[in-house]
Amino acid sequence: MSKILVTGGAGFIGSHVAEELVKRGHAVTVLDDLSGGFTDNVVARAEFIQGSINDVELVNQLFEQIQFDYVYHLAAYAAEGLSHFIKRFNYHNNLIGSVNLINAAVNTGVKCFVFTSSIAVYGASPELPMTEETPAHPEDPYGIAKLAVEQELKVCKEMFGLDYIIFRPHNVYGERQNIGDKYRNVVGIFMNQILQGKPMTVFGDGSQTRAFSYIGDLAPIIAESIDVPAAYNQIFNIGADQPYSVKELAQAVAQAMGVEPQIAYKPARNEVLNAYSSHEKVQRVFGQHKLHSLEEGLGRMAQWVKQHGARSSSKFENIEVTKNFPKAWLE
Repeated sequence: MSKILVTGGAGFIGSHVAEELVKRGHAVTVLDDLSGGFTDNVVARAEFIQGSINDVELVNQLFEQIQFDYVYHLAAYAAEGLSHFIKRFNYHNNLIGSVNLINAAVNTGVKCFVFTSSIAVYGASPELPMTEETPAHPEDPYGIAKLAVEQELKVCKEMFGLDYIIFRPHNVYGERQNIGDKYRNVVGIFMNQILQGKPMTVFGDGSQTRAFSYIGDLAPIIAESIDVPAAYNQIFNIGADQPYSVKELAQAVAQAMGVEPQIAYKPARNEVLNAYSSHEKVQRVFGQHKLHSLEEGLGRMAQWVKQHGARSSSKFENIEVTKNFPKAWLE
């Protein structure tokens, strides 16, 4: 049994990874400030501590008291499009908060630091699908922060010997997702709008393409990674292979929810048009895993969403830059 810290373990991806780690017999501590997560998501056999990764005193105290063997860092505010307008908040939470954890990990001898980055680090790459060798040119503050943490982990390996594993997931959806957040997680947004009797909001003409990844295909691999020596000090794209347009996704979500698709088109945002990645490396290191089809994954999520009902969508209160802020987010 290893002692493992999971940050963001009351959130979406974090709660699934924590659950997988508990199944494997590890002693899991969840640290989450509940800014985007819920206590109902915390796996029963994990110790839950409500607090922020930005609370340096709390972080240092936790690491010194428990002496974690491994850290899984999944806490982040992952609203990629919104990050242009909340730069200070983005860097404070997604970069400085990560550094607080890395410092504590180095100081207490953590064996390996597992970090969930994002394919946002690639930006608008002319190379599709993007591989781990594709040059990183992030086009938003969220991607910049994720890439900075990746680089910091590489430096810490060279300077202090801290092993790391980096995963770059993309467009993850599934049970426990916060469907009430209108700034991120397009599948959840669509399902929440359907439950409220509203049309699904599509920015631009819906031709943007992404590969949408079911959480049940990712969490077991991420949890397993600390037991795979070949994964250490490596970066892995992880997620679904088949890209779909946002318009195609809206139609598939409507079918999963059992309704006719109704779409409200809004002016296009500043976002990458096409983004999906290759997963040959993760398959080579972790082996082939059967992936859920989009229809299967959406069906599972739709069943969970219908059981739990709609969530209210609240506005982000501390917008730092108002120029070019999408009007649809003001509604």
